Amino acid sequence: MDLVIALTINGLVWGLIVALIALGLSIIFGLLDIINVAHGDFFMVGTVLALVIAGTTGFWIALVLVPLIGLALGLVIERLVIRPTISAASLTIVTTFGLSMILQETVRATFGAQARRMAPPIPGTIPLFGLEYDVYRLFAAAFAALCIAAFFLFLSRTRLGTWIRAVRHDRETATALGIPVTRVCAFTFGLGTAMALLGGAIAAPITTVEFRTGVDILPVSFMAVVIGGLGNLKGTVAAALLLAVLEGLVSSFADPTLARITSLAVMSGVLLLKPNGLFAGATR
Repeated sequence: MDLVIALTINGLVWGLIVALIALGLSIIFGLLDIINVAHGDFFMVGTVLALVIAGTTGFWIALVLVPLIGLALGLVIERLVIRPTISAASLTIVTTFGLSMILQETVRATFGAQARRMAPPIPGTIPLFGLEYDVYRLFAAAFAALCIAAFFLFLSRTRLGTWIRAVRHDRETATALGIPVTRVCAFTFGLGTAMALLGGAIAAPITTVEFRTGVDILPVSFMAVVIGGLGNLKGTVAAALLLAVLEGLVSSFADPTLARITSLAVMSGVLLLKPNGLFAGATR
């Protein structure tokens, strides 16, 4: 029973981090209508940068700098890589796949192929449901939840957030109203990239840091977006939590491979029964 409780809590913690990453993937798809195959590798870059920066200036400085680097990186990539190929959906898949390989091989060549671990910045445990649970994991969950809440507040309470929602809803009308659509799209890609890197920085002390870290995070992020309903941001959060907890529970009596197969089966069932996603029709 203790193992089930621990894996369920771990699933909730990881689900909130995945939700943050998947939200970045969802807004990029919803606005630019591209499938960003490199999104998981942005997460990986976030873990590596957090490890490197934390080793020199401390983890808390890294937690601030990594998303800012992600925003700048996203803006550059959108201008040089995404914008020239955005007219053809198949071409953007090939382009972002190539970008994924470049990011992986750059990290491998620079930092090596050996997996590394980062010591948690908040050591110790506290009693939780009869268990001694890591304090940092609870902080990571709370901080990810805070970032998700800040993201939704940004979309609903700021002018730029309103512009993003307007462009997502009707690009032609937004253009006619004088909204700078090109700049909004560029910022959105930068924001989605920053969210992936931020997720990596949060996750760095609780996962391995290596050039292949993003390979595992990309499928579950895609599944969260699909199950939640394409473009449904709140549905994406709910689906990420559902998948993470489900995989945690299955992992309590089976290996992780079966847990991932279970998630794929759930996604297949959702697509068969509700092709528009489990939360289609919910408020976005």
